[in-house]
Amino acid sequence: MSAPTQKPFIQISNVSKYFAAFQALDNVSLDITLGQKLVICGPSGSGKSTLIRCINRLEQHEAGEIRIDGTLVDDSPSGREALRNNVGMVFQQFNLFPHLTILENLMLGPVRARKLPDAEARELAMNYLERVKIPEQLDKYPGQLSGGQQQRVAIARALCMAPKIMLFDEPTSALDPEMIAEVLDVIEELADSGMTMICVTHEMGFARQVADMMLFMDHGRIVEMAPPKTFFTAPESDRCKLFLSQILRH
Repeated sequence: MSAPTQKPFIQISNVSKYFAAFQALDNVSLDITLGQKLVICGPSGSGKSTLIRCINRLEQHEAGEIRIDGTLVDDSPSGREALRNNVGMVFQQFNLFPHLTILENLMLGPVRARKLPDAEARELAMNYLERVKIPEQLDKYPGQLSGGQQQRVAIARALCMAPKIMLFDEPTSALDPEMIAEVLDVIEELADSGMTMICVTHEMGFARQVADMMLFMDHGRIVEMAPPKTFFTAPESDRCKLFLSQILRH
C-alpha cells in the first residue's frame, strides 16, 4: 500500500498576470507542500518574482486562483488572514524602517498585527536576532548596519510573524559579493530546520544545497521542474540547458 500523498499547502491553479499588454505569467499551475524547499530560477523577465509576489498578494493576478491551506487568496478578510498567518516574505531591498532601531523593527509586526505584549514581542525578537547571529545590533538603526546585516534583520523580522512558509525574492541581489554568503548561510540554516520556502535566486551553488525541487521559468511559464540532481545534470528542455550553460560558467 502506497503512503498517502501530502496535501498541498499552496495551490496555484491556472494563474495568469498581465502588466498592460505584457503577459508576465501564462497559465501557471503549481502545488507546494509543507516542508518543501523550492528554488525558482530563469532569465530576467521570466515571471519568477511576479509569481511569488502574486502568492503574497503584492500583485493581483487576472486569471486563475491561489489558495493557501485551502483558503482563496483575495482581498476578503479570510484571504488577508490566510496570508498574515502563514506567509512571510524577504525582498531584494531590505525595507526596514530607518527611524526605528533593529529591535523596534522586529517588534512592530508582532505587537501591531499579532497583538503580543511588548515583553513577549521583545523576547521573540531577541530569539530571532540570535538565530540570524546579530543580537548585538539590537539598539542600532538600519543605516548603521551593512547590507548583509540588514538582510539578516529582514529575515528575522519576517520570522517574528511565525509564518509557515517563507518567500525569498532574490534576497542577495542587492548585496556586495562578500556579504552574499552570510545571508545564504542564514537561509540554508532555516531550510535545514524544516522551514517551507520558495526562493527566487541565481545562486546555483546555494540552490544545489538547499532545494528539494528546482523550477525553471521562461516567458511566464514553468518550463521545467525537477529535483536538483536531475535538474543540474540532465535538464530536458533546450531552453533550460542553455540557461544553465550560461549561468554555471560564472
